[in-house]
Amino acid sequence: MSRGGRPKDNDEPERKCIATGEVQPKGGLIRFVVGPSGQIAPDVAGKVPGRGIYVVASKSALEKAIKKGLFARSAKQSVQLPDDLILMVETVLARRITDLISLSRKSGEAVAGYEKVKSWLVTDQAQVLIQASDGSDRGKSKLRLPGNAESFVGCLTQNELGLAFGRDSVIHAALLAGGLTSRIVEEAARLSGVREIGGGRSTARGK
Repeated sequence: MSRGGRPKDNDEPERKCIATGEVQPKGGLIRFVVGPSGQIAPDVAGKVPGRGIYVVASKSALEKAIKKGLFARSAKQSVQLPDDLILMVETVLARRITDLISLSRKSGEAVAGYEKVKSWLVTDQAQVLIQASDGSDRGKSKLRLPGNAESFVGCLTQNELGLAFGRDSVIHAALLAGGLTSRIVEEAARLSGVREIGGGRSTARGK
């Protein structure tokens, strides 16, 4: 199991974290690239050409890499670090997750709202329960975790989750098995690490 909460897949390419020295599957790390002007930028999708610099998806690892000048050491050149680099990573990851949830909603594989989510849970349709990190603990505790897989995502705010459903805010949502669900859970594990959120009820993980 990786630090980001993802099951380790031996078939997935591995990379070394510049902060911890750990070697892990790429999916549990944040990839960074050096731009033409020497500025470090996050590449969470891993698609920007060039040599990547990898950091474990955790706030402490990112803080260490920044404080110790490890990006420049790894790049073997002078680099510029945005003052809000960690916030940039959070923002990009959160948007990536909400975009994936939105696609799942459009294909009928995601629902939002207490009653709809409860219905999916009662009928064992839900594979993953998603609840806003800033929602009421009392309200969130009224919904049980999926019986067929203890998967929970709790790293998005009400407003972020609302973006996925075209609403101002959403507290409760659920995903069916298959489709984009595993990708959503994996991305949520990375964001949880960066935001230092354990999930509240269970770590975001897939089965």
